[in-house]
Amino acid sequence: MSQPQEKSQEKSRYVSLMTKNTYAMVLAGGRGSRLHQLTDWRAKPAVPFGGKFRIVDFVLSNCVNSGIRRIGVATQYKSHSLIRHIQRGWSFLNGKFGEFIDILPAQQRIDEEWYQGTADAVFQNIDILREINPEYVLILAGDHVYKMDYGKMLAFHADNQADMTVACIQVPIEEAKAFGVMGVDANSRVVNFTEKPDNPSPMPGKSDTALCSMGIYIFNTRFLYEQLMRDADDSHSSHDFGKDIIPHLVKSNYRVFAQSFDDSCVKPEGGVPYWRDVGTIDSYWEANMELTKIVPDLNMYDQEWPIWTYQEQLPPAKFIFNEGERRGQALDSLVSGGCIISGATVVNSLLFSDVVVHSYATVEESVILPNVSIGRNAVLKRVVVDKGCIIPDGLVVGVNHEDDAKRFFVTSRGITLITPDMLGQQDIHRVR
Repeated sequence: MSQPQEKSQEKSRYVSLMTKNTYAMVLAGGRGSRLHQLTDWRAKPAVPFGGKFRIVDFVLSNCVNSGIRRIGVATQYKSHSLIRHIQRGWSFLNGKFGEFIDILPAQQRIDEEWYQGTADAVFQNIDILREINPEYVLILAGDHVYKMDYGKMLAFHADNQADMTVACIQVPIEEAKAFGVMGVDANSRVVNFTEKPDNPSPMPGKSDTALCSMGIYIFNTRFLYEQLMRDADDSHSSHDFGKDIIPHLVKSNYRVFAQSFDDSCVKPEGGVPYWRDVGTIDSYWEANMELTKIVPDLNMYDQEWPIWTYQEQLPPAKFIFNEGERRGQALDSLVSGGCIISGATVVNSLLFSDVVVHSYATVEESVILPNVSIGRNAVLKRVVVDKGCIIPDGLVVGVNHEDDAKRFFVTSRGITLITPDMLGQQDIHRVR
């Protein structure tokens, strides 16, 4: 065996041992209020995405594909659909080999408070962490869409003898107000950190770009315990990693390092790093629309880094009628199992499972969530239709935004959100 091959195998074993000694804590308790009525009855990580997935599937798939198979999911806000999805779709991990996904609902384990912040969500489960006793704790946001090899980040953390490592991404300066913004030295050590600053500091030599936290953290476990307990005793803290923990560590000169997402992302050869915060109706619509491109930046057909999910047993999509103006067709679109396009036209759209589009209807540049029925002669353009909606015959949305705004939620970019409540269908099944 050649020397480069031996070194490669040694590195692989090194990373494998680290991932086996890591516990991943996924923070999935947030509502995601910027998604407006789309999260009235579900937490943001449970929002459907990409035709058959939910947002949380991406971070969980990253864990499993990275070799991290001891996972806790901290839930809080309207979590029933999220818990049900994880129970149905993620039960394949084998406890006989020390693999598991624990669901960690807010249950006032420490005192009588619910989770007060991201750090508090971990602190309130510190007894569970101690029982598992990992060498490293990987803390993850459960509401972003991306592919990342956490093993590479763990190796970076160990190689730098870091106390904490933060994954970072370059963000346009005008968007950086929504992130934790950091400065690093030549060795990637974090020298300053500000959570959601009003005036983000640009990167050296890049006046239009800021270096931002992705909400992905690695801690040495004992060090994490010390910092969580110190923070819990601080009555002035909001108990948040970005607002409190990281700024304190940087000021106290602990070894906090930043790893570029470029160095650990999973992408096709020649592709670009893909990460999306689908936290607004506009960004959610846009990220789904990107998937209808001929070659989208997010490769959902990747067999080497698959996205796992709960797979319903559904019949194939069906397209019926081919007569004059009554032709069932979908162009430049993704159509999931169980859908029936019955003499209707679907263009540049993404349809989740069990969607029925009736005759003479037109759907353009739209995201249609599961179990939606679109009536005859309806016209939907640039809309997001929530799960279970029954679109009446002849309804026209996306042509006159002023009229749309009287009944539905319309964004500044002209994307219209339609939910059952807006249609007066309050009796629609609430588990989303």
